Amino acid sequence: MKILVCISQVPDTSTKIILKNNNTSVNSDGVTYVINPYDEWYALIRAIELKESGIATQVHLVTVDRFDVGPVIRKALALGGDEAIRIDADNDDPYETANYIAEYAAEVGYDLILCGKESIDYNNGTTGAMLAELLGVDYIGFATGIQVEANTAVVTREIEGGEETDVCNLPVVISCQKGVAEARIPNMRGIMAARTRPLKVVVPSKITAVTKILTYELPPAKAGIKLVSPDNMDELVELLHAETKVI
Repeated sequence: MKILVCISQVPDTSTKIILKNNNTSVNSDGVTYVINPYDEWYALIRAIELKESGIATQVHLVTVDRFDVGPVIRKALALGGDEAIRIDADNDDPYETANYIAEYAAEVGYDLILCGKESIDYNNGTTGAMLAELLGVDYIGFATGIQVEANTAVVTREIEGGEETDVCNLPVVISCQKGVAEARIPNMRGIMAARTRPLKVVVPSKITAVTKILTYELPPAKAGIKLVSPDNMDELVELLHAETKVI
């Protein structure tokens, strides 16, 4: 069984974001990029676990980006990926991204495609579902547990107020979240081996994007803290009414 894991690189949460070009783009200078946590901690690690248990034979990694993703994709290789593919294209539009991955996945053929439930930069969780639709296979989202038995996937997923268990035939696309696997760090042997692994670059057919980012806006700066004496409850009530819109 071959597994494809969709990897995206996102700014580290500690990175200061600076806008440019009249707030129409993000200045990438000095930005530290990491693997999207949902892709790394859950989708990738679960794929590696399936390989370690003998269920899967290969774990391939795919990312869509025009920029240098070397450090990010090599960390994924160090964790246990077998082959890395960078599709040389913009990834601002999830439909466009899904098309590029679908084109490659259909050509190679995979039994299981895993991705994180969303990316932490745009909180976009639509790529996996669109990928499944483009490939004509089933999609299960927000998985907290994945088991594979013969040609069948048994998936536990969160629903409002509880959880459900779904059973479907392979191939299938599954988006993963907390509970699917336990995060791990690469060992030295994996890091050294990943340095020499080739990174396959694929130039895809051009797809027309269906969405476009017009502008960015940074969140408002944090306001100062107001301290209220415990003996002055009237002032506290007044502040709650005036500044937090409490009725």
